[in-house]
Amino acid sequence: MGIAVAIYFVYFFHLTAVGLVGQDEPRYAAIAREMAQGGDWVTPRLFGVGWFEKPPLLYWMAASAFRLGLNSDLAPRLPVAILGVAFLGFYYWLLRREFGPKAALYSALLLGTSAWWVAFSHAAVPDLPVAALFSAGILLALPWLNHGDKSQLPWSAALIGLAVLAKSLVPLALLVPVLWFARKRLTDLLQARVLFTFLIIALPWHIACYARNGMPFIDTLFIQHQFGRMTSDVLQHTQPFWYYLAVLPGEIFPWIFLLPLLFRRSLYEDTRAQYLMATILFGLLFFSAAPNKLPGYLLPLMPALFALIGIRLAQTPFLGELMAGSTLLLVFVPGVSLMLPKAMSKGLSHVWPFDMAAAANAMLWLPYLALAAGLEMFAAKRWKPVVAVILAAGLVAYSVAYIKINALPNLDSAVSARGRAVSCIPAGTTRGMRYGLNYYAGTVVPDCQVP
Repeated sequence: MGIAVAIYFVYFFHLTAVGLVGQDEPRYAAIAREMAQGGDWVTPRLFGVGWFEKPPLLYWMAASAFRLGLNSDLAPRLPVAILGVAFLGFYYWLLRREFGPKAALYSALLLGTSAWWVAFSHAAVPDLPVAALFSAGILLALPWLNHGDKSQLPWSAALIGLAVLAKSLVPLALLVPVLWFARKRLTDLLQARVLFTFLIIALPWHIACYARNGMPFIDTLFIQHQFGRMTSDVLQHTQPFWYYLAVLPGEIFPWIFLLPLLFRRSLYEDTRAQYLMATILFGLLFFSAAPNKLPGYLLPLMPALFALIGIRLAQTPFLGELMAGSTLLLVFVPGVSLMLPKAMSKGLSHVWPFDMAAAANAMLWLPYLALAAGLEMFAAKRWKPVVAVILAAGLVAYSVAYIKINALPNLDSAVSARGRAVSCIPAGTTRGMRYGLNYYAGTVVPDCQVP
């Protein structure tokens, strides 16, 4: 019962408290709505114009929700949130089979309460679907990589095929570590039931969309938005090579103190752990080499990272101290809650120096967090270590609910176009707000003629 309540507050409570934001959410949602209304499930269209930047899986998910009668905010987001939670259940089941119940519970709790997994479970973008499907596919391949058990390879191939429908060639590129570790058994992938399963899922839509739209489809999806992201800065997401090392701590917040666990040599005596680490390192190198970088690109690596952390936590006696340190980091939550609307609407440079009201709220939290940290250390030493992990994860769930209640109403008015009825779009309106105004109006709103 407690787990169900925590899942509700972390993933479904206030799911639509903020209208669709940014450039991507309203754009993808508009495509899905048009797909549901027009009945063409092959050619994605944005207000009647073919839009081929992404494959269709996210559109199909949201369009199905529109067909079920969900509203303009819930239809795009609810399928992603459900997938995020469903993956956590699958993740626990699979890791329990491979590494035991303790490692599985730790990994699922930590991933499910990490900042980026929670955040992208609330966003109608393809990052979480590709992360869940790709990760499920490579984790199902563990028995094959470990001792040659091929029984689940067709299921793994099916999930990778769906991942391709979520974000095209990216999940295939991230499979390089799989191919290396299984280099002596690559012929297993050519068996009809494996190869055919992948092709029957990944290929038909590409063939159908090309047949209807020709080279503009190929040029946009593959040349511009797959190979172009790896070779050109034209998409204006350019960041330095070390960018992901800087943002990774924020993406796994508040579990930053658990990262040193990955550097224990004994962890990698298991071939499966070597494979998971190779997946993480190759993914970091792959995404860092591309000139275009966005924080969400790392999401497919998070399940492998937290699987390794969970495995190591199940072996280490220092659980209480690690959980206590992570719990104390939650002192930043009140500040994040106060500054999030300003940060998202005006940029991070406008929220410093640290807001004094945020600092005061943080000090109010500190005694309670210190008490919780002490309880976690006591629990790990006197009772069971799992109690410390559950207590820490529960505090994160409370912190997520706190942010939703205190920050999201202000965030909605600051960055969402929902509720803003305009007859024309003024000059200087951001692309994200422009897409939002068009989405909620249900049509392309013209530019204002008078500045």
